[in-house]
Amino acid sequence: MSVVHRVVAGALVDERGVLLLHRDAGRTFYPGCWDLPGGHVEPGEEPARALVRELREEVGVIADVAGDADLHVVDASGPEEMDLRMWVVRSWSGQPANLAPDEHDDLRWVGPGQWQGLDLAHPSVAELLRAVLHG
Repeated sequence: MSVVHRVVAGALVDERGVLLLHRDAGRTFYPGCWDLPGGHVEPGEEPARALVRELREEVGVIADVAGDADLHVVDASGPEEMDLRMWVVRSWSGQPANLAPDEHDDLRWVGPGQWQGLDLAHPSVAELLRAVLHG
């Protein structure tokens, strides 16, 4: 029986663009890549609640996350299957900051035309950025 990693991510979007975090080069999954804030879903945890928890832990915001994910991807191309759910988050309280410097060594707001040259963690991140930033 293979392990399925249940992962959630949130595209925090405002007038600055979308917030991306740079994964530390020492990370196991997608080291040295830009990614959306998020993380693993704990056993018995609902994905939307997991995203609220992860956004609070990683970037210090209390996000409004409800309903189904805006993008749901199941990827079995790697050594372990990943079930990834991503939300577009347009409402939150707090100022995003890097609260997990052991996981991320930088954070950046990116707008249209600013993300295409970045090494992104997973192709679905580009798909969501393209839809949210219209290009």
